[in-house]
Amino acid sequence: MRRPSVTVVVGTVLLGVPALIALAGPLLAGPVRSRARPMQPPDAAFPLGTDVLGRDVLALALSGGASIVGLTGAALLMSYSIGVPLALLLAERRAGGILLRALDFLLALPGLLVLMVLAAAGWRGAVALALVIALLQLPAVVRIVRSAALAPGCRAAVEAMTMQGEPWWRIHLGYVGRCVLGPVLVDAGTRLSLVLYLLASANFLGLGLAPSASDWAVLVERNKEALFLQPPAVLVPACLLVSLCTGVNLLLDHALARGNEA
Repeated sequence: MRRPSVTVVVGTVLLGVPALIALAGPLLAGPVRSRARPMQPPDAAFPLGTDVLGRDVLALALSGGASIVGLTGAALLMSYSIGVPLALLLAERRAGGILLRALDFLLALPGLLVLMVLAAAGWRGAVALALVIALLQLPAVVRIVRSAALAPGCRAAVEAMTMQGEPWWRIHLGYVGRCVLGPVLVDAGTRLSLVLYLLASANFLGLGLAPSASDWAVLVERNKEALFLQPPAVLVPACLLVSLCTGVNLLLDHALARGNEA
């Protein structure tokens, strides 16, 4: 029996820890309301100390993963669910110039500036935040997938299958879909970090969750002034976010390497 590689083990641990905390943490977390003086160092009552609002950092870390994981997953799922089929359609027709120019305009907009404008206009809530971030990621997703679908090797195979009378779904959903799977997975792994950054920025601006929420991204922004006075208030949620991104990318890289070997 083949032993799992170091990359798989490390990636599984790095991804599994924040994922498990996000799923089971809210069931184990205690109350997250203010219970002590702000920025209290770790002690017997508060193993990780308290944050700038006097809340237990351990309880915040246990309860703050579900929202950030859910919003990130929803934003990525929406952007790829729309972007991949749209890119395959544009690659097939070799057209859609107006749509591509519109996407280029959206791609040129700074994401943080868009979030600031929406915050000033009064757009609030987790649903609106996920939709806006998914829309901001859509142009880049379409361009990456369309470029992969237009690669010379892929197009030559598509033309050959078309001449052989293969049905449309077998060509574009089957063969071309497999061709773009690798770039999509690589892009999703790197885009995860960008989405987390936008979520943290949006929450800090008040566009998404409330500043008092226990979300990991909110905690990093909310407690940044406590970095040197009460480091766990910042480092614990930050390390959980880094672990989540690193674990996902390690496992995706391993899966792609195994696929290339096969």
